[in-house]
Amino acid sequence: MPARRYCSSLTGYCVVSMSFKPEILTNKTSSIMHKKAILTAGLLFTAILVIVIACTDSNKKDSDNKMGGTGTTTTTNGEHPFPDFGFMVSPQVAADSGFQVFKLSQDYPATVPTTPLPDFFTIDFKKDWRKYLLAVQQYCFEGNTDIDFRVENNKTRNWYHMPWQHYGPNGREGFHGLTKEAPVQPKQLASGQTYPTSGAWAVGFFNDMAGYTIGQVWQDHDNPNVKAMGTGFKNGTVLFKLLFLSMPQPIAEQQVPFLQNGIWWDAYATYNFGSSERTHIKAALIQMDVMIRDERAPNGWVFGNFQYNGKMNKANKWENLVPVGLMWGQDPENNTDFSNKQPTKTIINTKLLETIINPDTTELPPTHLGWNGRLNGPVDNPMSSCYSCHATAEYPQGSPISPLFDADTLKVDPPGSAGWMRWFSNLKCGTPFDGPDYQSTDFCLQMAEAVQNFTTWKNTEGGLFYTDYNKKPAPKAMKAEDNVPPPAPKKVFPLDRRNI
Repeated sequence: MPARRYCSSLTGYCVVSMSFKPEILTNKTSSIMHKKAILTAGLLFTAILVIVIACTDSNKKDSDNKMGGTGTTTTTNGEHPFPDFGFMVSPQVAADSGFQVFKLSQDYPATVPTTPLPDFFTIDFKKDWRKYLLAVQQYCFEGNTDIDFRVENNKTRNWYHMPWQHYGPNGREGFHGLTKEAPVQPKQLASGQTYPTSGAWAVGFFNDMAGYTIGQVWQDHDNPNVKAMGTGFKNGTVLFKLLFLSMPQPIAEQQVPFLQNGIWWDAYATYNFGSSERTHIKAALIQMDVMIRDERAPNGWVFGNFQYNGKMNKANKWENLVPVGLMWGQDPENNTDFSNKQPTKTIINTKLLETIINPDTTELPPTHLGWNGRLNGPVDNPMSSCYSCHATAEYPQGSPISPLFDADTLKVDPPGSAGWMRWFSNLKCGTPFDGPDYQSTDFCLQMAEAVQNFTTWKNTEGGLFYTDYNKKPAPKAMKAEDNVPPPAPKKVFPLDRRNI
């Protein structure tokens, strides 16, 4: 009477299946056997119950899960769901503590949305940059701030997440979907900031127009088609990202004064950015990034940035995110090598014509900005810009996000050189950074990373599928990576950000 143990990776619980072999009983022995059968059945039932309870209890004792899931079996398009997150406390700990758990918003629109353009498309972002930025922020906040950005519950408009951010050492955690972004250097945020191991953690959101494009690329969850990006995201696309600082609250409020009166999220993360040993911590809201696919912009995109300042003391604390500025180009003729890596004041480069920085020092705390005064947020790299990083987004990743992140590249392309300025050119939307052998993901680093994560997983862990061998005509000999576009014959760079 063999027993089989089946465990679900989604629920974390086990069941035991018993198979019975029927016996033929004679009249002479049937009465005795009947009594024995009842006794045996009772003992078996008790044994099964003990095994199920023991198996369940062993799972409940786990204090750390390295892969999460919603437990659902299909999405609205009939596909199996994408994993929600990759790192989290055990389901039992979450249930006992009453924690809310991150859920990936992944029911992407199957057709192009017909919703009207947001109201801020009537505002001239060059002439009235502040009004434009605050209107974008309000658009992102509506229906989200009162639900703690659990966007699947937004009653005002639909927002979505990028799949395949759960994978790898920097993958999503399960409280709010934060991914590990970049280390933060001492004195990068404030002159008194000496805590040496903090880092930035972030979660991104995509409106319905962006969600449509995501859904086209990921229509087949097992075979992403990056070529479905076409010429890129459609006009009206809005992306925004919330960034949090991993630093103990008493230290953060003392060393980084603008984080006082802050917003603190639960996170399964680390206070030591270099460590992979995650625990339940609190992280402080510090920055918000926005990207708008606006066909009025010369190159197709408008970038905006906000920095938290608790001294503003707004009734809605989310509105303490004050404008840093916006940019729609990179002033590629300006190649002066300057950065304000340890800011005591905000240094505005008035020679830049395609970046506008908030001049109000009573509102905006001292911040380093980007290379030679271009737009960047407080936890971004002071030697780059919003535009320069996102312009590199492509599959496969043919260049590092910054020359600083690859020693060989930096040796050839030092700051201010012609090669360096390739990162500060005015690349147009939908254009691959490294030429026609690469597929642009239209300034969306999360899309590039998602496809690269999937490719890496499939090459190393994914295996092959029965359906690969049942096509007409019969396919050539296959490898696990054949269902995704092959990398161009060049080094593929990691899509991580390192502030050096």
